[in-house]
Amino acid sequence: MEIGKKAPAFTLADQDGKKRKLSEFAGRWVVLYFYPKDDTPGCTTQACEFTAGIADFDGLDAVVLGVSPDDDASHRKFIAKHALKLTLLSDPDHAVMEKYGAWGEKTLYGKQSVGVIRSTTLIDPSGKVAWHWGKVQAAGHAEKVRAKLEELREA
Repeated sequence: MEIGKKAPAFTLADQDGKKRKLSEFAGRWVVLYFYPKDDTPGCTTQACEFTAGIADFDGLDAVVLGVSPDDDASHRKFIAKHALKLTLLSDPDHAVMEKYGAWGEKTLYGKQSVGVIRSTTLIDPSGKVAWHWGKVQAAGHAEKVRAKLEELREA
């Protein structure tokens, strides 16, 4: 992801099966984070931390969108179980993940595999990539995103 370039357009179904487009968030900041699987330890930590800070993101005029290969039913269960206040999008064929560099080879416990690369792209109100984290740790990441968003808004 190149900072300053137009963010790749997408249309993905949310947890309610509604088609959501990047363009519908024009004029707002978008936190687009990619995660491997609903209701797994790291992904739950990350989603809960974004939820805990959702008022801060709202105050910064930012929407938080989580993307995984899971379907809408899985997303609904994940949201209900953890009282998440996020929009979760389904990318089962990982086409959007590939555009954002969030799908590819990764190493987990010393083993190579192909899958979702936990990453985040911050998109500015004009639809351009403002910041990109290529590989992130789940714990503490939401706070790093909030801090970077504050910094970019002040610049």
